[in-house]
Amino acid sequence: MSKAPSPLLLTPGPLTTALETRAAMQRDYGSRDAAFIALTRRVRERVVALARGEATHVGVPLQGSGTYAVEATLGTLLDATRKTLVLINGAYGKRIERICRLIGRPCDSYETAESTPPDPAELGQRLRADPSIADVVLVHCETTSGILNPLEAIATTVAAEGRGLIVDAMSSFGAIPIDLRRTPIDALIASSNKCLEGVPGIGLVLVSRARLEASAGKCHSLSLDLHEQWRGFEANGQWRFTPPTHGLAALDAALDGLDAEGGVAGRFARYRENCQILLRGMAALGAAPLLAETLQAPIIVTFRMPADPAFRFERFYDELGRRGFLIYPGKLTGVESFRVGCIGQVRAADMEGFVAAARDAITAMGISSLAP
Repeated sequence: MSKAPSPLLLTPGPLTTALETRAAMQRDYGSRDAAFIALTRRVRERVVALARGEATHVGVPLQGSGTYAVEATLGTLLDATRKTLVLINGAYGKRIERICRLIGRPCDSYETAESTPPDPAELGQRLRADPSIADVVLVHCETTSGILNPLEAIATTVAAEGRGLIVDAMSSFGAIPIDLRRTPIDALIASSNKCLEGVPGIGLVLVSRARLEASAGKCHSLSLDLHEQWRGFEANGQWRFTPPTHGLAALDAALDGLDAEGGVAGRFARYRENCQILLRGMAALGAAPLLAETLQAPIIVTFRMPADPAFRFERFYDELGRRGFLIYPGKLTGVESFRVGCIGQVRAADMEGFVAAARDAITAMGISSLAP
């Protein structure tokens, strides 16, 4: 009996992956075997090199989703006696604030609307007004809306005020250039299953060696202690607890694919083309994006909910699924909206196919326009 083809995942992750990435999981590895230790070392080095951080940063992979890596980073690096300022313009910034409070790290927030980036000048004023703030945490691409926050301007401001910067780059790392040689970042957090196009199960932290060395004994958790995880890698190349062997092999293969595509610049170009095709095609159907084009990252696009009373998102989602496309089944924004991803193993022809599927879906629903 033949299997139905997998749908294309136009979501913020997990994503549609390359055949070579999935094929890499056909081999079993012993977690203490020399071949797997070499694989771990190679992946650690490769992810740091993507951000040009070889001279200053180390790569610390961690079992679990990106949120595990976020909590590990906050718990390991943040001071339990000094404040952290969390920049919030979406659900993931709010999640960071919640983690800080749950693990006993004092924090304040600087919150803007979901369609508004934080203002570096305002941030500078807040830091000067409160010397008790030790660190700032920023979500680079806030996939609640798809907004790309001004990383370099924020990093410059934070450094000028002598504070530390932690960046959730979950939805940007691997597709939007980040250069740790010129952008002062203490820790950059990513995931295997977004723009790197691996499979789920591995969080990645690129952390300043000096900052990590100073973090011994700070973490609230045994399994989420990045310092201890790093010490284990440095001592014998091994993960402290059962590693995601197949996921790491898939990530290594996915990094081969990234290199073959021309690295971060090549991937950015493909995602940008995907995004442009999506925006043009959906505009022709009347759909309106939440963000101004200048704020839109080529990662995921949020569209305002159509005004036609016949539109039901659940029906739209199902109609798209029948045509081979899965989008994110729900909203995170405060306004009524739906999201369509531009990332993963999808290309221009796939995005054109999605627009045609959206046209067919609304026709089947008896709707002529997706206008809000």
